[in-house]
Amino acid sequence: MSFKIAIIGAGSVGFTKKLFTDILCVPEFKDIEFALTDISEHNLGMIQAILDRIVEANGLPTKVTATTDRRKALEGARYIISCVRVGGLEAYADDIRIPLKYGIDQCVGDTICAGGILYGQRNIPVILDFCKDIREVAETDAKFLNYANPMAMNTWAAIEYGKVDTVGLCHGVQHGAEQIAEVLGAKSPRELDYVCSGINHQTWFIELRLNGRAIGKDELVAAFEAHPVYSKQEKLRIDVLKRFGVYSTESNGHLSEYLPWYRKRPDEITRWIDMSDWIHGETGGYLRYSTETRNWFETEYPQFLEAASKPIDPARRSNEHASHILEALETNRVYRGHFNVKNNGVITNLPQDAIIESPGFVDRFGINMAAGITLPEACAATCMSSINVQRMSVHAAIAGDIDLLKLAMLHDPLVGAVSTPEEVWQMVDEMVVAQAAWLPQYADAVPAAKERLAKSKVKTREWAGAARRNVRSIDELRAEKAALKQAG
Repeated sequence: MSFKIAIIGAGSVGFTKKLFTDILCVPEFKDIEFALTDISEHNLGMIQAILDRIVEANGLPTKVTATTDRRKALEGARYIISCVRVGGLEAYADDIRIPLKYGIDQCVGDTICAGGILYGQRNIPVILDFCKDIREVAETDAKFLNYANPMAMNTWAAIEYGKVDTVGLCHGVQHGAEQIAEVLGAKSPRELDYVCSGINHQTWFIELRLNGRAIGKDELVAAFEAHPVYSKQEKLRIDVLKRFGVYSTESNGHLSEYLPWYRKRPDEITRWIDMSDWIHGETGGYLRYSTETRNWFETEYPQFLEAASKPIDPARRSNEHASHILEALETNRVYRGHFNVKNNGVITNLPQDAIIESPGFVDRFGINMAAGITLPEACAATCMSSINVQRMSVHAAIAGDIDLLKLAMLHDPLVGAVSTPEEVWQMVDEMVVAQAAWLPQYADAVPAAKERLAKSKVKTREWAGAARRNVRSIDELRAEKAALKQAG
């Protein structure tokens, strides 16, 4: 087989390498072309050197090209994969810092909540540019695989306004299933059969079977509470399981910022989170982790390049969806996964226009969703709160409507639980002004926002958050890795 895959945001070096090696685990794909594109020539050069080393070490005819000219990379591509972060860590820092001034403490801030909404405003104009290029220069009926957050908003914009065949991909379902299999004592995650449905990062394990035996709420609660690690790291997630009757796919930290109940007061935050790793609820945890990861990669790049000389091992192929979807589409080997698509009746008690995450099967005819799923009422209600925010946020981003953006922010579950309308209005003005370089659709709104900020009497505070950690130095990271290696 010979076709072209374009990866936008390929400078996300570690993730691009994982996608690349996963895809090359499919024997039929050795003759394909990878076209890498990014706005950073520096990052492109690093990832191309790594991928070229992999190709050479494995004696493959695979072609790898790299260019900052996105349109050139997309020419003739059959599949386009996006893993971009518009604004990079600079804008992301504002997504965390500015809301803290108004009492909004986020762990990740990239899906909804204050940070996720602004992230969507930055991404959506760029997503529409991608879609325009795909329609004009990619292979006819090319498929767009979006890995970038905010998943639902990006996918919504690409389908509804970009008019491109798009699927959103995330790994939260797989990770949640691995946890459940472990607490139930399974020898392998493959022993667990499950149905997950909802929206991205608020997907619910509505059916569980271990080796064919149905698993109920009480057994699952007991298993998690008895686990020596998860009982401490997933306290909030276990509490939601007890109250809703089903387990959420999303991590303790992520889930905490999508709900109005657990992060509304500093003492409540520290009660429900765990500081053993950022993903369990640390203030700005993913920002810290991302900053450390970038610094580590820049410093230790020679080691990453050396590791690229190892043979590709198909047994180590990851559970990221992309390679499995491409394999199913091209070879007709059926793949079952959980995909982000427009609802269109798949989930009976969520809106038709919403982007849902639910089970589907892939073969040469495409992605075929399992329709007719009804969520438990509490799960549907929680999803609806986020869907309404997502819809308003997408419409605001398309129109450059700052008033609608403020209403979207006001209706966010955690923002609404913490901040007053006056605070929300000022916070949005402040975030739009700070991120104006990445918000072209709001250019006409920025001068008035600046004037309002100059006259505002809404009080803010300088606050690091309830559970903030400093970014660790390279020496500190080296020492920690050495200690972990020695311990195990």
